[in-house]
Amino acid sequence: MTSIFDYSRFGGATLAAALLASLTAGSVRAAEEHDHMGPQIARQHWSFGGLMGRFDNNQLQRGFQVYKDVCASCHGLKRLTFRNLSEPGGPEFDPEGLKNLAARDYKVTDGPNDQGKMFKRAALPSDAIPSPFSNEQEARSANNGALPPDLSVIARARAAEVERPFYTVPFGVLMDVTRGYQEGGADYVYALLTGYTNPPADMKMSEGMHFNTMFPGNQIAMIPPLQDGRVKYQDGTP
Repeated sequence: MTSIFDYSRFGGATLAAALLASLTAGSVRAAEEHDHMGPQIARQHWSFGGLMGRFDNNQLQRGFQVYKDVCASCHGLKRLTFRNLSEPGGPEFDPEGLKNLAARDYKVTDGPNDQGKMFKRAALPSDAIPSPFSNEQEARSANNGALPPDLSVIARARAAEVERPFYTVPFGVLMDVTRGYQEGGADYVYALLTGYTNPPADMKMSEGMHFNTMFPGNQIAMIPPLQDGRVKYQDGTP
C-alpha cells in the first residue's frame, strides 16, 4: 500500500509539473508569437451585428451607390444580378426603379444575333451586374499586374483572425457563438479601407504600391479609396 501511495503521489506531482510546464511554454510561445503578429483587426459595432442584428436598407442602398460611383471602376459584382438588389434581405430597391437604373446605366453583351454577331443592349433585371473588365488579363493590364477581387461576397470570403494563447481558443470560440459574432469579414474590409497611412521612413515601396497597415506585406495596389465628398448620397446623408 505504501508503495502504491508513493507512486501515486509521485505521479500526481509529475502531472502537475507537466501541466505547469505546458502552460508556461504556451505563455512563452504566445508572447513570442505576439512579438511577430501583424496588426489586430478591431471589432466594430454594426447594425447587423450579434444575434439580434438587422440590416439597414438605407445603409445598404448607400453602399451600392459607393460601389457604383467608386469601386466599380476596378471591381466587379459578377455573382449578383440586378434583381438581387430588390429582393428581401438586400438593399430592397424599388423593382421598377431598379429596372430603370439597369437599363439607363448599364450595357451588357448578348447574342449572337441572326448574323452571328454579339451585340450590346440595355441591361435587364435578370442580367448579372457587368464587371469593368472582360477578363483577368485585361484587369491585370489595367492595374499594373494586380487583380482586383470581385466584391460579390467579399465580406463572407474574409475574416478577422484573433491572436490569442492556444489554451484560450475554446473560450473565445464559445464567446463568439453565444454572442452571435459573424461580422469578421465586415471588420476586415473596414480595417483594410481605413488602414492607409504613410510608410515608415526606412521602407522602400514598390512602384505603384501604397502602404496599408492591414494588408499582408503592407503594400497594396489599390489607391486609397476614401475621400470626403467623393460620393453625394441620393438620400441626402452626409
